[in-house]
Amino acid sequence: MVCENCNNEIKPTDTVCPRCGAEVSMNVEGFANTTEIKKALKSMMDQHGNDIVGDRNKFISLLNDFIPEYDKERRLLKNMLQSDILANMVKEPNQKIAIAKAKEYMLSEIFLSENAAEFVVVCFTYMLGWEYVSPLAEKRETPPPAPVKASEVGAKPAPIPEMMKVFKPSDAARFRLKGNVRVPDGYDKIESFCFDGFSFMKTIEIPDSVTVIGEYAFSECKRLKSVELPNTIKVIKQGAFSQCQKLTMLRIPEGVYDIEEATFSFCQSLKIVEIPQSVSSIGKGAFSGCESLDELFLSENIKFIEDDAFSYCPSLVIKCYENSYVHKYCLKSAVKFQTVAKGTPFGKR
Repeated sequence: MVCENCNNEIKPTDTVCPRCGAEVSMNVEGFANTTEIKKALKSMMDQHGNDIVGDRNKFISLLNDFIPEYDKERRLLKNMLQSDILANMVKEPNQKIAIAKAKEYMLSEIFLSENAAEFVVVCFTYMLGWEYVSPLAEKRETPPPAPVKASEVGAKPAPIPEMMKVFKPSDAARFRLKGNVRVPDGYDKIESFCFDGFSFMKTIEIPDSVTVIGEYAFSECKRLKSVELPNTIKVIKQGAFSQCQKLTMLRIPEGVYDIEEATFSFCQSLKIVEIPQSVSSIGKGAFSGCESLDELFLSENIKFIEDDAFSYCPSLVIKCYENSYVHKYCLKSAVKFQTVAKGTPFGKR
């Protein structure tokens, strides 16, 4: 690897060039193409001038030309442009304050993950020529030494753990115009933004090899009606099913511990959600805007619920055990509830 500024050789552990002191470009965790996209945006700015910052429609149109191969990242940047993140950043004369405000707005108002918000800030600051070092950049670690042969130490070496097999947006691309989609067997994780915005998809079949659903993996699938999650699922990340307007019911498998921020936000038709006893926390805006949701049974194992978890749910009544954390949360947050006596079978209507 060489420095972009002076072409000096850089070690994997370097964060700045030892010769010229220039920052070493690094990717934001979870966004493996950060460096390439930063350069593309800077090139776009150099070719079309600073005026594109104030012309949102032109900027979005140019994204299709300059980063056509990065669908997930292009969509994220487009959404943030439409939310005026860049416009508000350049209005603020103090760059540090502008960055802080942009992050806070994306985290608290748009419910982006910390890494996604960081990616947006990294891209926009680099494009604008602002000085900014990301605290979430991936660490460049020195490659591990080659494993010692068993004959050299007189013992059998430890087995190398198998890497997680990830179903990526590039794998999902061939299903973009399909109504019924089946993820092939053998995958362990569905990557972030994998099916984001797949407007033709009505059903999705997930194999029982999958344990993780990444953030915003199925967000804005406007026609998605049916999802059957296998019992192997242990992690459902932030915003995974947000804005799935046709989704009517979902069973969360036992073993999922957290319902993260905005997981089901603005699923307007969502009426029934089965939440297992394993769930211990519900994130900010997790069910916000679920207008049709009329009942949730929450166990006494839930010990933390963030603000606005059930905002804009006019029909919702939460069933909970008397004097549980959920009961106290409902009282404090003015959420409609119905208590059931201790010993009542969990989930009984």
